Amino acid sequence: MNASISLKSQRFARTKDQIRLLFPGVILSIMVAVAAKFLSEHYATPAMLLALLLGIAVSFLSEEGKAVEGIGFSARTLLRLGVAFLGVRISVDLIAGLGAELIFLVVFGVIATIGFGFIFGPMFNSKWRFSFLTAGSVAICGASAAMAISAILPKDERSEERLIFTVMGVTVLSTIAMIVYPILVNWLELTELQGGVFLGGTIHDVAQVVGAGFSISEATGDTATLVKLIRVAMLAPVVLIASILIRNYSEEPVDGKRPPILPAFVVGFLVLAGLNSFHVIPEFVAEFLSNTSRWLLLVAIAAVGMKTNLKQVLSVGGYAIALICLETIFIAALILAGIKLLT
Repeated sequence: MNASISLKSQRFARTKDQIRLLFPGVILSIMVAVAAKFLSEHYATPAMLLALLLGIAVSFLSEEGKAVEGIGFSARTLLRLGVAFLGVRISVDLIAGLGAELIFLVVFGVIATIGFGFIFGPMFNSKWRFSFLTAGSVAICGASAAMAISAILPKDERSEERLIFTVMGVTVLSTIAMIVYPILVNWLELTELQGGVFLGGTIHDVAQVVGAGFSISEATGDTATLVKLIRVAMLAPVVLIASILIRNYSEEPVDGKRPPILPAFVVGFLVLAGLNSFHVIPEFVAEFLSNTSRWLLLVAIAAVGMKTNLKQVLSVGGYAIALICLETIFIAALILAGIKLLT
């Protein structure tokens, strides 16, 4: 009895010490995320981009002091939890509503864009890690995909810089697309269905897809959101397959750790998507988890910003910028050609 009580006391003490260690950094990350959300709602700027920039502005806080451990925890663990909760937005019914041909087009667009990144990346002095990171984020769901893919890539001294550049790049390009693509839809005289598929199949982040789609019409917005969520659903299989390939074929990472065959956050994503497909999750719970996911990812990207050395990020150079822009143009051209062919 006494031994059992002693063991529980030790566990409680360790948990208490861990909370005390992480608390300052986590609270700081939350404060930056809240500030970013406030500014985004008042100045019509993507919250992810603002969280990133605000985090970079206070990056000195992650160099030493009490906040270091909590900032690292936010950038790693809260990130994975946020990606897992994205699964609650996916269901089989949602995906089936679009039709087989257009589903194939969207899935093919994701695969082809990732392949494009791998093929053309070396021409832009890009190694496979950066090619996969940028192409995957462009192809799937922007900043969220970048953070999920980064979590399974072998780590080296440039991992944080590559991630922060990619998040900044896809967020800025997504914002530009939100403004330019609706004009293009009207200029090309696309139908509401065609316009929705184009916007949802090409714009990087979910929020910008919603903004672009509903700026044209409600029907276009609904279709664009549906198509975008199909791309989000591709996150789990892409990360799973990549994790297996990296584990088996990549060079030994700097930290000596290989990613697990099935990362826990991918399991969480798939479980929630499966439960949502069977309508097991009550609507209010699904809405709560979806909102929680957005906040967790916002806190995580704020923490990533705080861990970033801006000079090193900017040192990626013009080739990296050209690559991510070219990947964006590629998926736009591919989806547009597919729409013209299939509808």
